[in-house]
Amino acid sequence: MAAEIFEKRKTIELRKKHVGPSCKVFFSHDPIKIVRARGQYMYNEKDERFLDCINNVAHVGHSHPDVVKAGAKQMELLNTNSRFLHDNLVQYAQRLQATLPEKLSVCYFVNSGSEANDLALRLAWQHTGHKDIITLDNAYHGHVSSLIDISPYKFHQLANAEQSQHVHVAPSPDIYRGKYREDHPDPATAYADDVQDIIAKAHAKGRKIAAFIAESLQSCGGQVIPPVGYFQKVAQHVRNAGGIIIADEVQVGFGRVGTHFWAFQLQGEDFVPDIVTMGKPIGNGHPMSCVVTTREVAESFKSSGMEYFNTFGGNPVSCAIGLAVLDVIEKEDLQGNALRVGNYLTQLLEEQKEKHPLVGDIRLKEQHILLSADGPHRNVLKFKPPLCFSREDAELAVEKIDLILADIEKALGLHMPVTTESEMRAKRKASYEENGDRPHTNGSDHHNLISNPPPTLKPTKRIRT
Repeated sequence: MAAEIFEKRKTIELRKKHVGPSCKVFFSHDPIKIVRARGQYMYNEKDERFLDCINNVAHVGHSHPDVVKAGAKQMELLNTNSRFLHDNLVQYAQRLQATLPEKLSVCYFVNSGSEANDLALRLAWQHTGHKDIITLDNAYHGHVSSLIDISPYKFHQLANAEQSQHVHVAPSPDIYRGKYREDHPDPATAYADDVQDIIAKAHAKGRKIAAFIAESLQSCGGQVIPPVGYFQKVAQHVRNAGGIIIADEVQVGFGRVGTHFWAFQLQGEDFVPDIVTMGKPIGNGHPMSCVVTTREVAESFKSSGMEYFNTFGGNPVSCAIGLAVLDVIEKEDLQGNALRVGNYLTQLLEEQKEKHPLVGDIRLKEQHILLSADGPHRNVLKFKPPLCFSREDAELAVEKIDLILADIEKALGLHMPVTTESEMRAKRKASYEENGDRPHTNGSDHHNLISNPPPTLKPTKRIRT
């Protein structure tokens, strides 16, 4: 077990004294002190094990030996900046580009998702000569000033905040609880038309659009999967207006969606962004990120006359780690695992939907399951585990969710028809036989939940908020 320097009480005391008060911890009423982790498990100072369903940064598993070895081996040899030639940089750029459409061929290496998205805005502004940005409602793209401006998830929290005049917010393309839902004949076109209306209004005021930026699947905004065709239609409107498309893959890239390596590819081969940003899982916990764009955009950026240099971006150690992560994803078929386990997890959660009418104020920490809620109403459970997450892990997580839901419903006097485990297994088998291993859009799928229901809620009725 890893050594503990301070008792937990002292660690909390020192954190309060020396760390900024706006830097929050998970489970603030009783924070967890983690001293080591391996695979999909984390361990506290008492060596108690927690199933990690919250860490999309440790993409191939905490402390993966191949990744640790690659970083340590390179660190023994050399770590320096990218002004010196080094094969790790070009080899990694080549490997990364091979996972993307051919026209996305030029890489800029940086250190965090926020740095990547900030640089993407600079590329867009320089390439188009325009200033205005279209973003989605509830979007989050990073913590630096330029990104707070385009992140409604953040700027709506600010007291007396005014939306920047160069930022335009389009509706989130949510067909579950959004403006246009599953019963709409063409939600992709309807949501894209809203973007076209925003462009028209901006032009009427003499403003010009530089870029449309969106996560390929909205993460903090509530795990929103856009209808197929949405991005193609938005791209047409934005490019006709002289702007470009930025796909933010910081949270959802590197095989997490199962069927594809990048989430934007779920839209089809006819959609290719002009810029893709990536971060979090790229280094399995090592601070690194990347912006990939077209040769045309890169040449425009160069034409400004200003050199772009990043002290740590693309250093040999980071690139060695990035290469190791790609190797592990391929060697251990983690993209395939995301698809298989994601499908299974979805099936288990669908069974829970039949058993439970609601969920409110879930706390899984006491059951040694680490899971977060997100979305504009904080009512969507967000599964984002390491990709080594197994079927057994999915069963354990859903078993604990089941127990907690049953306790809540009992306390509220709500009851659902009793479904036995054997009946659930039979339904599961029938579903597999009918659908097979049908493609699943998100390897760590979302499950929409109702929080804080009114006392009069009928047990069999579900409300979309």
